[in-house]
Amino acid sequence: MTKLHRLRRPKKSRHSRKRVGRGIGSGMGKNSGRGTNGQNSRSGGGVRPGFEGGQMPLYRRLPRVGFNNPFRLQYSIVNIGDLNRFAAGEEITVERLEDEGLVKNVRDGVKILGNGELEVSLTVRAHKFSESARRKIDDAGGRAEVI
Repeated sequence: MTKLHRLRRPKKSRHSRKRVGRGIGSGMGKNSGRGTNGQNSRSGGGVRPGFEGGQMPLYRRLPRVGFNNPFRLQYSIVNIGDLNRFAAGEEITVERLEDEGLVKNVRDGVKILGNGELEVSLTVRAHKFSESARRKIDDAGGRAEVI
């Protein structure tokens, strides 16, 4: 088995750099392997990324899709079923939800949705409630308060 301290690079695995433009005897004289004429033979020549020889490039052929509303509000979502971990009679705030790990990176607020069943009576303070969530909180004997 080979050992790390006995490893050697293969012979001729490293080649010296090809020096171009050093006379016809070198095999890379005169045009230095760039061909005779044209954009790529010139110093600083070549085309920018995405250029297709004058053909309408792909990024301009494809349609622009969608719209990003800069005024959109992005609420962090918590389902009613996730609130069963709290003790009955507790007051649930946004900070408490963050401490429990139910929401991360609250941007524009927290919205409570009605997925699941609520088995404990809680006072929930959030920025928004869905109708079903508000109804389930009330049915459990709690209160839904909008901040």
